[in-house]
Amino acid sequence: MKVIIVGGGQVGAYIAQTLIRSNFDVRVIENRPHIVEKLKQDISPKFIVEGEGTNNDVLEFCGIATADILVAVTGADETNLVITTLAKFEYGVPKVIARVNNPKNEWLFNPGMGVDLHLNQANLMSKMIIESMDVSDMLTLMPLYNSSYSIVQLKVFHSSPVQGKAIKDIRLPNESLLIAITRDGKVILPKGDQVIISDDEILAIVCEDKKKELTQLFQS
Repeated sequence: MKVIIVGGGQVGAYIAQTLIRSNFDVRVIENRPHIVEKLKQDISPKFIVEGEGTNNDVLEFCGIATADILVAVTGADETNLVITTLAKFEYGVPKVIARVNNPKNEWLFNPGMGVDLHLNQANLMSKMIIESMDVSDMLTLMPLYNSSYSIVQLKVFHSSPVQGKAIKDIRLPNESLLIAITRDGKVILPKGDQVIISDDEILAIVCEDKKKELTQLFQS
C-alpha cells in the first residue's frame, strides 16, 4: 500500500516510521532543509523527498497517481487543505486524511475540501482527559462521519479474559469490529485464527453505547 505523508514534523515522522515498520510504501514530503536532513538520518533517505507538498511536480514524483492514502500533517491548516483538494480532486487519491491545527478551522475539513478523515489534536487531548475518568485506557481516536461510531484504541491487559484466545473464539459486543492489532511496533490484520496476547494494542470500530462493554472485554 502506497502512502504519501506531507509534513515531516514529529507527527509525520512518527506516522512514517510506524508504517515503514509494517512494510508500507511510504514517501514523506518536507520543505524545511534541516528537517529533511533529520528525517534522512532518523528514517532513511529513500523515503524522504524535499519540496512543497502543494507542488504538482513534487506530488507526481512521489507517485501520487497510484497512491492509496495521502496524509496532510503540516503545521498550517491552509496548506493542508490545498494538499487535500489536490489529492482528492486532481489525482483521485482514495483516502485523504488531514491534521487540524486550529480547532476553529475544523468545519473546513470536510469532503468538499477533499478530506475523508480529519484529526483534531485539541479535541483528542480533551477527550483523553474526559474519558480517563470513566472508560479506563480506551482512547477515542476519531469519530466516524455523521454516525454514533468511533475508531478507538485500547491495550489488552494481562487479566483480560480474551488474553491467549483466537479472535474467532472471542464474543465481541454487538456494534463493534476489530480492524487492526499493533504488536511490537508492527500492524497485524485481525484474522479469525489470530491469537490476542497481553499488551497488544487493539484498533476497533465501536458504537458509543458499547464502549464500556468493549473495554471490559479487553481490560477487565
